Amino acid sequence: MKMEMFKHCKVTLILMAVLILTGSWGFLVHKTAQQLAIYELPNGMNTFFYRNMEYLVTNAPRPDTRRNTDSTEATKHFIDLEMYGKDAAHKMPTDWKSAVKMYSKDSLLKYGYVPYHVVYMKGKLTEAFKKGNKDSILFYAADLGHYIEDANVPLHTTVNYDGQLTNQKGLHSLWESMIPELEITNYNLYTPHKATYLKQPGIAIWGAIRRAASLLPDMLQKEKVISLGFTEERKFRVQIRRGRESKSYTTEFAKAYAAALKNTINDQLIHSANLVADFWYTSWVDAGKPDLAALTGNWTNEDKEKLNDELNLFKDNKLLQNNRLLSKKTEIKETEQ
Repeated sequence: MKMEMFKHCKVTLILMAVLILTGSWGFLVHKTAQQLAIYELPNGMNTFFYRNMEYLVTNAPRPDTRRNTDSTEATKHFIDLEMYGKDAAHKMPTDWKSAVKMYSKDSLLKYGYVPYHVVYMKGKLTEAFKKGNKDSILFYAADLGHYIEDANVPLHTTVNYDGQLTNQKGLHSLWESMIPELEITNYNLYTPHKATYLKQPGIAIWGAIRRAASLLPDMLQKEKVISLGFTEERKFRVQIRRGRESKSYTTEFAKAYAAALKNTINDQLIHSANLVADFWYTSWVDAGKPDLAALTGNWTNEDKEKLNDELNLFKDNKLLQNNRLLSKKTEIKETEQ
């Protein structure tokens, strides 16, 4: 029995390590983007989403945890554009049916289809709004946000997803997780963007894919340029974990690379939050703008003051300094729902 328990724990630890290394955007940015998106919503939506902000933030990484149990989950998070032919970012259809006709469903399921899955999830959220099902609204809103955020990650648009094809293995977690964790105190977490109706959601998410893909050459090149100023010992730290050698970038290198990238990661975080707000809002409008007051529950003057206070902190980029950024609060636990 003890041996079985040990094996189970060992497998769990391995899965957690894999999740950390391959998870999209890192939990920190997924959670942060979803919180910022809530502040961009209009009256009629913002009170409901604010009342349920802890749920949306806590469950923002949920699709990544599903990878451990659902074999169909992984390719919903990315699209390997090179596998669809030259200049696929500009030539691929924006709708699923046309894409299946052009490339086949099997190819899409193999090489990734995140922009199409975003539109599918948008439909599920719209239907949840129509039915007035609180649990479904929150479930699909959280998951939809995650996939939109993934579409804004450059390494989710390429077969060279970890820099492994250009001798830059480990770039995935460096760009998505390590640098944001180190630099978030320097980020601008305010955006003046207000949720906007998307007449063509498919075109909107493909715009994000193209934007992310356009960043790839520069981020790969700058890693190589910064590496020229580092010895192997200064660039990587080597640890022995469970009898195996593990190599990761040093904090010194991560900070140097972050400086070379300038505001790129911060800009992508904000772009993600803006698009999440747009898709949430569009889903609600397409559902007929249903009244969410009954689902929100009693909204007191105290609630109103708290929301207004946070909106002001958001505008002043002081959420983190005032301990209002939920992704940095230790009491917000990870869930695997």
